[in-house]
Amino acid sequence: MSLQQIQAEVSGDAAFARIAHITSAIPSRLAGSENARRMAEYARDELAAAGLRSRLHEFPGLVSFPSEGALAVLAPEARTIEAFTLGHSASTPPEGVEGELLYVASGAEADYGDRDVRGRIILTELSYSPARHEKAYIAWRRGAAGAVMMNWGDEHNTAVPFGSMKSAWGNPTPEALRDEMPDIPCIGIARTEGLRLKAACAAGPVRVRMRATADNGWRQLAMTTGELDRGRQFLLVGGHMDSWFGPQATDNAAGDACMLELARVYARHQDDLRRGLVVGLWMGHETGTMISSSRFADTNWDRLRARCVGYLMIDQPAVTGASEWHLSSTDDAQAYLSRATAEVVGDTPVHWSRMQKNGDSSFFGVGLPSFGGEMTFTAEEIRRTALASLGWWHHSIHNTLDKVDRDLLAVHLRVYARWMWDLMTLPVLPFQYRPAAARFVERLEELAGLGVPEIDMAGAATAARGFLAAAEALDGQSRAWTERAGSGEQDGAAEVLNGAMMRLSRLLVPVASTVAGAYGQDRYGHAWQTQMVPTLVPYRELAAMDPESEAYRTGWVAMVRARNRVTDVMAEAARICAEAARQVM
Repeated sequence: MSLQQIQAEVSGDAAFARIAHITSAIPSRLAGSENARRMAEYARDELAAAGLRSRLHEFPGLVSFPSEGALAVLAPEARTIEAFTLGHSASTPPEGVEGELLYVASGAEADYGDRDVRGRIILTELSYSPARHEKAYIAWRRGAAGAVMMNWGDEHNTAVPFGSMKSAWGNPTPEALRDEMPDIPCIGIARTEGLRLKAACAAGPVRVRMRATADNGWRQLAMTTGELDRGRQFLLVGGHMDSWFGPQATDNAAGDACMLELARVYARHQDDLRRGLVVGLWMGHETGTMISSSRFADTNWDRLRARCVGYLMIDQPAVTGASEWHLSSTDDAQAYLSRATAEVVGDTPVHWSRMQKNGDSSFFGVGLPSFGGEMTFTAEEIRRTALASLGWWHHSIHNTLDKVDRDLLAVHLRVYARWMWDLMTLPVLPFQYRPAAARFVERLEELAGLGVPEIDMAGAATAARGFLAAAEALDGQSRAWTERAGSGEQDGAAEVLNGAMMRLSRLLVPVASTVAGAYGQDRYGHAWQTQMVPTLVPYRELAAMDPESEAYRTGWVAMVRARNRVTDVMAEAARICAEAARQVM
């Protein structure tokens, strides 16, 4: 078995045939529906036929079945606009909800300024800055009576969007049910109509009446797994199989087809693999906000922590018109992911960014190195289409089979196969920890310069620099032992190095990328998520506050505790690196 053999065996034609079957025979795969169950059964049977131990899991999930909405402009001119209710929207009375319409751009906190939106209806852009869920959460917390979200795309896009506004990640805890479930009506409208309303709002007062209807509640869900585990370390590969109304070819029939094809090929060579494979086709992604991936993390916690070497998320590959690779990962996988991708795609531009908590990235708390990526559009194209990074057809009835590029599908399969190869075959895992350590140093030194009294952020930065030095030594040993392929001593060194890497990821990922920490899930689109060590995001605001205010005094408590958390992690990470490097010298 060789990488070249694996890449030759993965078939873009076979994957495309699966997409054609899914989109034509099992459309409208809403979680909790009959078609969603049929999709789970199809995936189970395909994985079993490929030689994996497949299983269909059933469990309750809090999901939504939204239906058509309505938007009537009452003034300055009377007209009606086609609309669709967003998942988990509150339902209005039959006559709807009336109010003044206010345009709030992307709907982030900063976009509101000092405007009072209580009792008003907001109009916002449908982008990921922030995501719909966070837009709705902010509007709800600010007392808005409702939200209207205009689709992305160019100014001619008439597609009416689907989408969810459920902020709580996965099935909610009692606290998340109370605090993270926006209880306002939300609808989506076409971009053409949204731009017309935006212009009207700029010209003077606009009054509208909106109607929203959604059936929200607990339903029995089904998801599918396939395993080549055998008690070894393993790679987790996952992506969602539920979808909105219609074919939803790119989102995520294409991803499902890729996962099934990769599982088929790697299963043929399972006896030659150093590590196993677990494939998860998640349910409750769209209308439940990552229900089954977060549930899988909770119910498989012990073996994920002990034996999972990483998580590859596959979502929306091979969109037509895409020309550049956009990768995202936790810091430990950056160098490996970028290098491996470039090996396959040659001169095609490759861009990397730190993975944020979107898609089914439910495993930050577990501490898994996580990564994903797909080809998408140029930065100029994305700007021109109001940040439509996934295509103007995303989350609409227009997401049909022609939106999947057959040639790009084959490229994606070769890239994904390449990513999986090293993680499943190399004695020494390909992760590096200098990038994470350097970002911790940069972040903590920046905050240390703000000088909040009695919070020793300089000491935290010193601890991070200690981790940086130790991480560089560990990375050096990992490279050296990787180059000693076939050495009789390599397996012993690999066991030490891999064990250290896994312990490091379990420590670093939760503090680098979450607010909730290891045992919780941040809400979807949480604004702090975009920054390194998100628990420290309020530190800058704290430094500018009146020290005599209650906000300062309570914020100080939160920030000193966040500082202590990261400092302890830096010290422990440095110890793990130093001990492993010493053992293999």
